[in-house]
Parts: sequence; structure tokens; C-alpha cells
Amino acid sequence: MERRRRLLFHGIALFLIGLLTGLAEQHFANVRMGLAAHLEGVLNGIFLLAVGAIWNDVRLPPSAGKIAYWALLGGAYGNWAVTTTAAILGTAAMSPITAAGHSAAPAQEVLVATGFVLISLAVLVASSLLLWGLRGTAKRE
Repeated sequence: MERRRRLLFHGIALFLIGLLTGLAEQHFANVRMGLAAHLEGVLNGIFLLAVGAIWNDVRLPPSAGKIAYWALLGGAYGNWAVTTTAAILGTAAMSPITAAGHSAAPAQEVLVATGFVLISLAVLVASSLLLWGLRGTAKRE
């Protein structure tokens, strides 16, 4: 299956995961973070759908295309997974608004904070590569 179709598939899959997370959000240790996890799933699913829709217009060298693709998937699913983990554990790492009144064991806080940093880097890399691939003079993959 080509990358464009795989992005569309993963977009719908993550959108569905986000909807299902919304059904469970009242059962998380931190309900506000549960709502954030629901929104991360839905919005990152929509983001993958949008990128899938434009993928054929993104002109990157093969290696950069592969990095962009995997950074997109890792960032999108990772964002949902780390936010859901934060909701389950009730961590406050890097989310002062949604974590008001919550905290977890130091190791859990470090785990979630590290996850959020790695996801941020993945999404920044993917977005930068997409922007580069949409410029007028880029080579077609």
C-alpha cells in the first residue's frame, strides 16, 4: 500500500481511537487529561488525513520522505499514547492546565515528560520536512 493510502488509513484509525478514548475519559485518574487524550486522538487523526490528502504534492528525496512518514506516524500515535498515559497515571508533567491538582511518582512524571519531548521533536521534524517538500523547487520522490 502506498504511503498516501497508509496515512489515510492511519488517520481514520487514530480518529476512531480518539473517539473511543472519549468514551472512557471519565475513568482516567485525571479526567481533564482524558479529555485531552480524546482530542489528541481525534485531531491527530484529522492531521494524518490532511497530510494523506496532500502527500502526492510533497516532493522529498526518498530518505526524507521515509523520515517524514515515520515521524508523522510516531508523533501522531505517540501524542495520543503519551497523553493517555498521563491521564491514566495522573501525571502533571508538561501540562500544568490539565494537571491541576494531580501528580504521580517521579519516575512516571519523567516517563511522560520524556514522551512529550520526543513527540514534540517528531512532529517538528515531520512538519519541517512537509514544508520543505511543498516548496516549489523540490524534487519528486
